Amino acid sequence: MSLLTFRRRNFSAPFLFVLSNFNRHSIAGQGELWRVKPPEVLTFVQGRQRFMTSVNDIRSKFLDYFQSHDHELVDSAPLVPRNDPTLMFVNSGMVPFKNVFTGVEKRDYSRATSAQKCVRAGGKHNDLDNVGFTARHHTFFEMLGNFSFGDYFKEQAIEHAWHMVHKEFGLPKDKLLVTVYHEDDEAFDLWKKIAGLSDDRIIRIATSDNFWMMGDTGPCGPSSEIFFDHGDHIWGGPPGGPEEDGDRFIEIWNLVFMQYEQHANGDRTDLPRPSIDTGMGLERIAAVLQGTHDNYQTDMFKALLAGVADVTNTDIGDKGDQSRRVIADHLRSMSFLISEGVLPSNEGRGYVLRRIMRRAMRHATLLGANEPVINKLVGSLVREMGQAYPELSRGEAMIKETIKLEEERFLKTLSRGLQILEDETEGLSEGATLEGATAFKLYDTYGFPLDLTQDALRQRGIDVDQKGFDEAMAAQKAEARKNWSGSGDAASEAIWFKIADQKGATEFLGYETEKADGEVLAIIKDGAEVEELAAGETGVLVFNQTPFYGESGGQVGDTGRAHEEGVDVTISNTTKSAGVFAHHAKVNEGTVKVGDALHLSVDAVRRQSIRSNHSATHLLHEALRETLGDHVAQKGSMVSPDRLRFDFSHTKAVGAEEMKQIEQMANSIVLQNSPVETRLMEVDDAIEAGAMALFGEKYGDEVRVVSMGKPLNDNKGNQAYSMELCGGTHVKATGEIGVVAVVGESAVASGVRRIEALTGDAARAYFAEQEARVRQIADRLKVAPKDIVSRVDALLDERKQLERQLADARQKLAMGGGAGGGSEIEKVGEVNFMGRVAEGLPSKELRGLVDQGKEQIKSGVVAIVGIGDDGKVGVAVGVTDDLKDNLSAVDFVKVAVETLGGKGGGGRPDMAQGGGPDADKAQDAIDAVRAKLAE
Repeated sequence: MSLLTFRRRNFSAPFLFVLSNFNRHSIAGQGELWRVKPPEVLTFVQGRQRFMTSVNDIRSKFLDYFQSHDHELVDSAPLVPRNDPTLMFVNSGMVPFKNVFTGVEKRDYSRATSAQKCVRAGGKHNDLDNVGFTARHHTFFEMLGNFSFGDYFKEQAIEHAWHMVHKEFGLPKDKLLVTVYHEDDEAFDLWKKIAGLSDDRIIRIATSDNFWMMGDTGPCGPSSEIFFDHGDHIWGGPPGGPEEDGDRFIEIWNLVFMQYEQHANGDRTDLPRPSIDTGMGLERIAAVLQGTHDNYQTDMFKALLAGVADVTNTDIGDKGDQSRRVIADHLRSMSFLISEGVLPSNEGRGYVLRRIMRRAMRHATLLGANEPVINKLVGSLVREMGQAYPELSRGEAMIKETIKLEEERFLKTLSRGLQILEDETEGLSEGATLEGATAFKLYDTYGFPLDLTQDALRQRGIDVDQKGFDEAMAAQKAEARKNWSGSGDAASEAIWFKIADQKGATEFLGYETEKADGEVLAIIKDGAEVEELAAGETGVLVFNQTPFYGESGGQVGDTGRAHEEGVDVTISNTTKSAGVFAHHAKVNEGTVKVGDALHLSVDAVRRQSIRSNHSATHLLHEALRETLGDHVAQKGSMVSPDRLRFDFSHTKAVGAEEMKQIEQMANSIVLQNSPVETRLMEVDDAIEAGAMALFGEKYGDEVRVVSMGKPLNDNKGNQAYSMELCGGTHVKATGEIGVVAVVGESAVASGVRRIEALTGDAARAYFAEQEARVRQIADRLKVAPKDIVSRVDALLDERKQLERQLADARQKLAMGGGAGGGSEIEKVGEVNFMGRVAEGLPSKELRGLVDQGKEQIKSGVVAIVGIGDDGKVGVAVGVTDDLKDNLSAVDFVKVAVETLGGKGGGGRPDMAQGGGPDADKAQDAIDAVRAKLAE
């Protein structure tokens, strides 16, 4: 390491630069120039202040600080919220802790810190249209936060914030100012005391900007914000002033002091346990610490922007900067969402993802890309963020494949959209305006962006009705809002959190036993807790322990019986919420009361079938990966007693030979009769050991790892054939599965396929049924079962020959005259004309018949109306080559089609075809062509 002291032009005090692994020439100062080789971190120190330039270093510094101050380090929650049905995506750091703040949920810590993944690209929080055109808007961002759940409050929160920004991050005091709610004298005084800020640098804000509310009712409180002054060379004024929307003063941290309860009647009372919720945007603080007001000039974005420039063969700094920014930002959103199992679609979260992806792809085409390029950037993103978010590394192959597939679709959409646009504007001339509804249809139905429509029409001097487009968009959004039913888990989990908090989570005993005694801890009827359930009544029973599996992970819930002397209860289903197992019950005899002890018995036969199907799902998952490739990932499953269904990522149908191989591999493991082993491991250790995890699934510190089978090839060494994180129930040895029969393969959604399979007795019954069908067919064909295929092939060949002979016979019959149709060539003016009506002639044979007529007539017009056996009427008109410059078959066929009661009809000047519903007008159609020719 070398040390170099000199002055930087923008600072008057000397700075000490600490450099490692450096080359000369990059950092400008009054001395030598130096370049730090990536990914080394450059820090420079003024006195005891430290500035860091690595985004990853800043994230770690923040989390390390709060972890060292007794905060629980909590991993980022998934972007798809688990506890808030009103949100499409997690959009702030406090969302995963919402139930903790409201008191619905209890955790074993009272203070926490996290770096939370956030997306704002749909619904109320939508920054999509601004991204790429401003310095700080993003669809994906990271929110650093520290939280107190009834532990410390304002003074310690302000102490932590000031120490973090001023001491740890080294931001100069004279560059910082804060805001407080205008009535919050306590916060004002604390900032003066702790930070030593003068009164003019503590700004009182009287608006709701500095008073936070969770909703119309519930926890609320004043907030305080920290702003950084980027300097008077940037336009803008301090918060609360007339120029506050400028870029000079930038909010970097928000502290919410949750101290009141807002009631429906308007009253506001003190909370018994005031709490703290803070948020610091990582991208913003990184820009500040790297000496820029532009988030896209931070090291992480520079690396991504360089990658965009590379794959698009463009140069940083040219007119394509905005497009490169859009792509770099959207790459993060699409990659993280795909890693959590969200796939592009036409509704819900998938629709928002598709909009993000296609907006990025549109900007790639503006940079000149005419082939898929964005998928090539995933590796760059993994290098930048994969260490902090390992789900990116685990899902890299799938992310690339999904993006590439969508890019290929978009490029086709682009070509098709331009053609549709041409058709829609065929009658418009320069100075005209395309209807907004039409432009919106192109956008909404065909994925054709408005700006592309505007660009294409601008060259022809045609405008687009922007107002009409916006109205159509607003109507569509209103409909989407009406249909959007929320996200995450069930609408209200309060009752289950309450039971979990008061009674504790249910202990599951079903891995080892199907029978156990359990104490009734709670009874729920019609959504409310009750003390008892009488004979004939239905409700939900909660026990302290149970052998019944609660529906989750694609596996259905157990059924069975609960009973004691004088009491008999049927359990029709078991579900699970907040760690509480809910036994959906009907009391057949007696009365069940809270505190009763019941004997619980799972339906053992049904459970065994479920076990077999679940274990077979794991075997098929691995067989799919080994046969089709590592991009295969589970996208959903259903494990029931009678069958299994498995959805997986794959872009095309699985071929018959591939499916045969997959089924054989699964059955090879079944025949091994290998033991199925389960063990608890720390999640990171399990994944490192090779266990497959579901992308987007939230796992605890310990996970259950299910392993089965010996590998079928040498690539896995001593590792098990299948090894997955799974909380479901499984067979004890693979031989218990009996046999695996794949009975179906189909498409489910874009890039997602589905296989269905049977095991055990159900599979054997299926094979017996198939064998019976084969024998029935063989008997009818009067061949041995082994000769069925060759006999069917021979029959198909015979059929084709008969169809050809029948077509020839029909045409000969038709050319020899038909019902109501003349057989002679006639003169219409100076032109030869042949017109016929042919019964029993399908439309597909009309063209061949017209060609024969043209050979007979030599020069002239041939019109034939065919009436098929199904009653459909077709018409074809041909014009010989010597006349097609003056006569068009299209004109003739249109009058014939109109006479038949149809619409349209078209083709070429020498041959055109159409049809209509009215067979009674067949001869009239011939007469109409004759009349048209006579004009």
